[in-house]
Amino acid sequence: MITEAAALTTADLHLLAEAGGRAPSLHNSQPWRFRPTPDGRGLEVHADPTRAVPAVDPDGRALHVSIGAALFNLRVAAAHLGRDAAVRLLPSGEDAQPRAVLDLSAPGGTKHPLGDLYPAIAARHSSRQPFANRDVPEALVAELITAALAEGVILTVLEEHGVRRVLALTSEAEDRIAADAAREAETRSWLRLEPSVDGIPLTALGSHDRDARVPMRGFTGHPPHPASPAERFEALPQLATLSTHFDGRADWLRSGQALERVWLLATAHGLRASVLHQAVELPDTRWRLRDPVEGPGHVQLVLRVGYGPPGAATPRRPVEDVLDPPEG
Repeated sequence: MITEAAALTTADLHLLAEAGGRAPSLHNSQPWRFRPTPDGRGLEVHADPTRAVPAVDPDGRALHVSIGAALFNLRVAAAHLGRDAAVRLLPSGEDAQPRAVLDLSAPGGTKHPLGDLYPAIAARHSSRQPFANRDVPEALVAELITAALAEGVILTVLEEHGVRRVLALTSEAEDRIAADAAREAETRSWLRLEPSVDGIPLTALGSHDRDARVPMRGFTGHPPHPASPAERFEALPQLATLSTHFDGRADWLRSGQALERVWLLATAHGLRASVLHQAVELPDTRWRLRDPVEGPGHVQLVLRVGYGPPGAATPRRPVEDVLDPPEG
């Protein structure tokens, strides 16, 4: 006879919410809230509109990617707790809350391999420091591609000509974004929440530091800000794109899950990563990111990977701020 798993305990809910809250997000906005399901055997994942960045992300694409990453962390944490997870995306429609529901009512079976990624959740950071001029092994690249595909997303590791094309688009987008006063004001409003980033005072960061965590000029050709530490980046970074065939909210949520699955797997193998946001923020440069040979597709993210320092941890919202109490 099949029985339902026990209701989630307070400790279970805290562990799940803490894991979900460690996901990456644009400007570290952390635009999510978690709510126990009415039966106490799952979690709803809601968008937090107070954490949106409308000037940079008017259609909510980056918000949904971030929520998808948090959702994947919840799946990993559930596996760590020995629970099987069933996920429904947008159960009440594209424009309604919750954005996803994680059902953990089924009894746990054999150990789920996602549970092996649990230690990587705390170890995963955005590394915006120089990487070594060392190629990622082909076998590991294949694992990362498979990990993204498991979430319905295509990861493409770019060859040299593709890297140069993407860097040129990143540079173009960076210049245009830096000239947009509304975007810059919104970005600065988020960055003021942190007194320093990677040990660099925010006042020392130039306007082209789009997420203020790496001098992206090191890739795009802009000279370093005089108050920023001079560092030599790898001659040609290793870049990958995450793409989907369609471009709706469900695709954005899947892209976030794929991003975090790839990133956690990379972290477990000693790889570091960071996201290049600029070119996906503008519709025309985002469209030109796609490989013209591959045909129609929608690039959701550009990921830089390599071997180097782990990067600094970023501040996280307390669990009490993102986890709603059970109903009743």
